[in-house]
Amino acid sequence: MKKILSIIFVLFLFGFLNNQLQSQTLRERIGQMVWTSFSGTRLNDTIKIDLQKRNLGGVILFAGNITSPSQVRYLNDTIKMFAKTPPFIAVDQEGGRIARLSKSNGFDASYSAFTLGTTFNIEDSTRKSANIMASWLKQSGFNVNLAPVADVNVNPNSPAIGKLERSYSQFPQLVANHAAWFINEFNKQNIIACLKHFPGHGSALQDSHLGFTDITNTWTNSELIPYQSLISTGYDNIVMTGHLYNSKLDVSYPASLSKKVTTDLLRSQIGFSGVAITDGMSMQAITNNYSFEDAVELAVNAGNDILLYTSTLRNGKSLANNLIDIIEQRVLSGKISQSRINEAYTRIINLKSKFGLLTSAKYLTSSSIPENFKLYQNYPNPFNTNTTISYHLDFSGKVSLKVFDILGREITTLVNSEQNKGFYTVHFDSDVFNLSSGIYYYSITTEKAIQTKKMILVK
Repeated sequence: MKKILSIIFVLFLFGFLNNQLQSQTLRERIGQMVWTSFSGTRLNDTIKIDLQKRNLGGVILFAGNITSPSQVRYLNDTIKMFAKTPPFIAVDQEGGRIARLSKSNGFDASYSAFTLGTTFNIEDSTRKSANIMASWLKQSGFNVNLAPVADVNVNPNSPAIGKLERSYSQFPQLVANHAAWFINEFNKQNIIACLKHFPGHGSALQDSHLGFTDITNTWTNSELIPYQSLISTGYDNIVMTGHLYNSKLDVSYPASLSKKVTTDLLRSQIGFSGVAITDGMSMQAITNNYSFEDAVELAVNAGNDILLYTSTLRNGKSLANNLIDIIEQRVLSGKISQSRINEAYTRIINLKSKFGLLTSAKYLTSSSIPENFKLYQNYPNPFNTNTTISYHLDFSGKVSLKVFDILGREITTLVNSEQNKGFYTVHFDSDVFNLSSGIYYYSITTEKAIQTKKMILVK
């Protein structure tokens, strides 16, 4: 029976992904391949439009975006409200010095990877630390943690890794063990993990944030062990490719822009089937050595499914729109194949589906607009405690009006009865259900169609 259910699920997922692929335009598929960030604690108009109109695939937040647990939850709910497709919402929460959720913004201090893997080196300690941080991310509305670091502590003075205590250990298998425990605790709470920085940053003498980083003479194959170990046992979340040049792997390009490293080594040899994301494309290892357009083309053709940027604008205009234009032009000119875009899009949607990002009320119901009734936007929206929902029926029949939370869980049924054609209003009081600030959905169902709208509660 279990085997039959598994086969049914696979067939359903295949059909779902195929329908998604067919229904999305080229530009919409490309939009899912782009992640950006923004300044401040509120969404600006550009990123709202990127989410709404350009199908932006994901957003990454930094410490400057976060002031308190309630503020970041509201911010993340707002991101979800504006998104055309439920987005990845990511943060770097490794622990120690690289922790965007910390004492400074209402959370707590956390142990570094080095403390957990070398000073303690106890499974329970690593799991407990990861479990606590995963609960913070879940409560705050994040669905991706750009962690753990899978770099081996080859050089304790490496400026971007060892010196910041971001590596678990000098021993590759210990790195793999602690990373596996970390990932497991986050996945338990439905948070996607990201291994970084492939093929290994731990031996580097330079910091790729600041310029060209050559690991040719310091890197060894043993730095692949954490990736090989985790991927061989089923890891298929996200892997971040580093801006790391190794002439023994590719004489021409750093890993993030290299097909030999990202596709041939990571995918073909090691067997990774999940989503590949670049490290920040605004780092000087890239910007000092490649034009903006060339870097984009190289990164996509290398096999990266997502390009990560840490800003919203380029030359005063939408960075996401500029990226979509560039990639679309390269596809139309034959410099990037359409199959490469479809491959990336399918992996992204597959991962979003696996972790339930596409199972909100918005995706559980039909998006078609019925002609025989009209569901109006609630007023006021956003609302504080009370709001009014209105609808008009052009027929008589059975009507159901329900409210759902962001995860698609039913909160209440406001209407469930036979009604005559006409105009109706229903009042919704959030205090009755002790609801907190956030995004909610209301959905009307008749014998002929379904329609759903978003509303946002602000207390």
